[in-house]
Amino acid sequence: MIELTLAHGMYAFFIFLVITLMIIKKDVVIACLLGSFCLALNYHKAIVPTIQSVFEGLMVATNELLVIILIISLMVAMLKSLNALGADYIMFRSLGRFIKGPTAAYIVLGLVMYTCSLFFWPTPATGLVGALLIPFAIRAGLPPILAAVACNIFGHGMALSGDLVIQGALKLSSNAANIPVESIFRPALILSLTTGLISGAVAYFMYRGDIKAFANSEEHKKISIDTEEPKLHPAATVFAVGVPIVFLIIIFAMITRGIKGGSASALLGGTGLVLLFICTVVNSPRKCFEDIVKHLREGFLFGIKIFTPVIPIAAFFFLGSNEAGEILGKGAPALLFDLGGWVAAQVPLNKAFLAFGLLIIGYLTGLDGSGFSGLPLTGSLAAALGAPAGVDVATLAVIGQMGAIWSGGGCLTFWAFGLAATAGMAGVDPQELVRKNLIPVVIGLVASTIVGVMMM
Repeated sequence: MIELTLAHGMYAFFIFLVITLMIIKKDVVIACLLGSFCLALNYHKAIVPTIQSVFEGLMVATNELLVIILIISLMVAMLKSLNALGADYIMFRSLGRFIKGPTAAYIVLGLVMYTCSLFFWPTPATGLVGALLIPFAIRAGLPPILAAVACNIFGHGMALSGDLVIQGALKLSSNAANIPVESIFRPALILSLTTGLISGAVAYFMYRGDIKAFANSEEHKKISIDTEEPKLHPAATVFAVGVPIVFLIIIFAMITRGIKGGSASALLGGTGLVLLFICTVVNSPRKCFEDIVKHLREGFLFGIKIFTPVIPIAAFFFLGSNEAGEILGKGAPALLFDLGGWVAAQVPLNKAFLAFGLLIIGYLTGLDGSGFSGLPLTGSLAAALGAPAGVDVATLAVIGQMGAIWSGGGCLTFWAFGLAATAGMAGVDPQELVRKNLIPVVIGLVASTIVGVMMM
């Protein structure tokens, strides 16, 4: 039997405080920093090592997140260089010929958004897809609100919750759960696709009436997509065709050669950096020295903006996992794992209880508008509760990941940056977009959680 101490009680209190703040839509960074300070002070009983431990926690969290930040920043920078060439415009203009009706528009919009989000992340992809494809979709008869739903569900939902290429979410969950990132890939693939495909199908069939109403509306009759074509570089077509081919080759190499985890991240990030360099030099040979810095700055500003609040949150939850020794010193207890073992000994935990419990906790953590900030908590809880209960920790962590990202990544919180960006590109009300997403996404999450229970 695990003996609980004052430190365990303090850690449980701050977890409860964090979840409560998320529910009432308050930022949790102050609570996490205060929690880290109090736990360090309880452990060291002295102010100087306490302050040092708070900083060490931020360092540990930054080291864990640095690879993710680098990859995302480089991908956004590369996207900026493609935009300067006009290659992105050519890529999406060619897709317009496949959009011949509202059903085709919904499918193409969702498929393109999913694909782009896997490589560029959903928020940068939203600007790209929204500006270039949503006008085609609306002209084909798809209501703006359904265009936003498609981008949201397949981009900020299905793509981001799986995060199968960049693997930022997978690394956060696997690090918190103390399992290899490779073990979490398969359940992430299955559960993200299950949630996304079911949610997307339910949304389309639920709102078919909106399509009919929009087809006969004055709004549809007035819509025009005769937008001014951007200035294109002579090599824009080459890059519009070449960049997707390069990434397809990268994916093929990852699959056939078994390139996973850190090696896959290095290959993807390095490819993005090489393409950024080539695009910038081709676009402006004389200004390339300045332009490449400009693109990198834009990419890193985006990456830092997204992950700045995640670092102190992750630092607090790492205090409850195996990283506690790196932060507080050798011999520091893994408080969250101890609490999980104690709960497992007190309450008969079955698969369904654990799965839906982690789903709900994940959903609550997403209420702060950041789907990633809750992953250290859901991953740690999966390891703390799943291992003593004898269930698959990887699948349990992914279920929590589904709840967190579908909630806060940009589908169920209208104050989330991703959802607001999507609504803005489609010209719809963010709150209305959340209302349209709610029932389809909840149905998809329940279905995928049931699949997860069977997998465990």
